[in-house]
Amino acid sequence: MEIKPINAIVYNQETVDMKNVVAPPYDVITSEYCDKLYEKDPYNIVRLILTKGENRYSDAKKYYDEWIDKKVLIKTEKPVIFYMVQKYTTEQGRHVERKGFIARNKIEKFETRKILPHEYTMGGPKEDRLKLTRAIDANLSQIFMVYSDPYMKIEKMVAPKYLAKKPYIDVKDDQGVEHIVYLIDDEYDIKIIQDTLFDKTLLIADGHHRYETALNYSMESKDPEAQYVMSYFTNSEDDNLIIFPTHRIITKEIETSKILNAVSKYYDVTKLPFDSMNKLRIKKEFLEQIENSNKERITTGLYLKGENAFYILKLKNQSLTLIDAPNELKKLDLVALQELIITKELNYTKEEQMAQDGIKYIKQEFEAFDAIDNKQASASFIMAYPKMKDIKDVSAAGYRMPQKSTYFYPKLLSGIVINPLHK
Repeated sequence: MEIKPINAIVYNQETVDMKNVVAPPYDVITSEYCDKLYEKDPYNIVRLILTKGENRYSDAKKYYDEWIDKKVLIKTEKPVIFYMVQKYTTEQGRHVERKGFIARNKIEKFETRKILPHEYTMGGPKEDRLKLTRAIDANLSQIFMVYSDPYMKIEKMVAPKYLAKKPYIDVKDDQGVEHIVYLIDDEYDIKIIQDTLFDKTLLIADGHHRYETALNYSMESKDPEAQYVMSYFTNSEDDNLIIFPTHRIITKEIETSKILNAVSKYYDVTKLPFDSMNKLRIKKEFLEQIENSNKERITTGLYLKGENAFYILKLKNQSLTLIDAPNELKKLDLVALQELIITKELNYTKEEQMAQDGIKYIKQEFEAFDAIDNKQASASFIMAYPKMKDIKDVSAAGYRMPQKSTYFYPKLLSGIVINPLHK
C-alpha cells in the first residue's frame, strides 16, 4: 500500500483550545450532542462536518474559508505523519493504550483486494459526504484502517523516539479518552512507515461510507491529491486493538414465551436466575460465560423483559446446517442470530433490520441491560466480543459482515488534522 505524509491543515493552538474544537465522527453525533458541540466553541469542527441549516454544504465551505483566513486553521510547515496514542480504561478496569498513525493512502478499488471492506454501506450517507467533500475539497475525518505486522517495526523503530518528546496535541474527549498526538516529520522515519506498509493489505475497520465517498470523489476529480485519502492505521497484532460488539435490542412487543420457544429450537439454553441481592454478581458471571463459551461454540446472551434471569444460548451443532451463508459467515454469532431468530422466527424483514424498525443496534453494554430494566424493549441479545481473525477471514474471502457488527473503540476524533485534496 502506498503511504504518504499529509500536507496538513491543523487548528492553530495559539488561537483555540483543542478540547473545545474536536468532535467524534459525524455518524455517532446525535442532534442533542451536535447542539452542545455548537455551543462549546464557534470553531468546533462539527460546524464543518455537520453544518446546520438549509445551505449546509455552502455554509461549511464558508466556515472553512473564514477559519483559514483568520488563521484559526493553519498549514504545517511540511508534510507530516501524526502518531497517536489513545488511552482509556474499560468498564472492567483494564487500562488500554491503542497506538497508530494518521497519514494518506492511495485510494484503491475493492476489486484490487488491496483494501478490504468488512461491512455494508448505505446510499444516503455516501451522497451526503460526497456533497460535503465537493464543497470543501478536503478530508475532515480519517478512515480507520487495520494492517498486520507481527514484527511491530513502527512500534519498535519509530514510535519510541517521538513518545519521549512533548506531544503536539494532548486532548481528552467527552468520553474520557485521552488522545496524545506526535508529529513525525523526519524523512527516514516516514520511509520506515512507508516500507512497512508497502506490501500490506488494509482492512477498513470503520469509515466504510467515508472510504467509498473518497473513492467516488477520486474518480470525478482530476487533482492528483484527490487520489489519496486520509486514514488512521493501527496494527492488528497489538493487543490494545479492542473490538466491542453491537448488541441487538428487540423493541417490538413480543411475548417472552415466543422468544424463548424460538431460541430453544436452535440453541441449548441455560437459565441464570437472580434476585435483587445477587443481580450484579450473576450479571458478571453471565457476561463471563458468554465470552468463555464463545471461544469453543457460538454463544449469545439473552435478557428478557419481566424475567429475573439471564439466559446463555449455545448454538446447537445441527443448527449450523440451517444457516444459508458461506462457511466464513456461518461461524459468526450475529449471522446465526440474524438468520435463525430475528429473520426466521421473529419475522423481521431485511428492510426493517436495515432501518432499525422495531430493532435497535446498541454499542454500550449498559444500555442493552437498561432497555430491559426500564421496560423499553422485549429482549436484549448480548453479543460476544468479535474476533479480529473472523473479520479478516470474512473480508479476505470477499464477503461482508452483517450491518453494525463491530465497534472499534475508541472512535477517532475529527479536528486533529484536515487533509486538503488539492495543492
